[in-house]
Amino acid sequence: MFQNPQIPAVVPAQVDEALLAEAFVLDVREPDEWAGGHIEGATHIPLGELQERVGEVPLDQKVLCVCAVGGRSGMATQFLAAEGRDAINLDGGMYAWQSSGRPVSTD
Repeated sequence: MFQNPQIPAVVPAQVDEALLAEAFVLDVREPDEWAGGHIEGATHIPLGELQERVGEVPLDQKVLCVCAVGGRSGMATQFLAAEGRDAINLDGGMYAWQSSGRPVSTD
């Protein structure tokens, strides 16, 4: 997958329990995508709402941005970095997350 060197990113294999424990996991997909399965403990703010809801994203915590394949979360990562957040993109998104056998929640 093409990776923009300007956007900090990790692939699912690099997301360990320590990162999940410390990070604010932000899922920027649409509601129907979220309902189909997401990373447990993630917060759902669709990309189209992120600008107006940026105050819900902590300033003092690493933010792991997630979408379906990494495009929208890449945009979210860039936006959040410009807003002073320590944001990182999940390259490959939920597609790569699920393909690598990582757990998905449908709560």
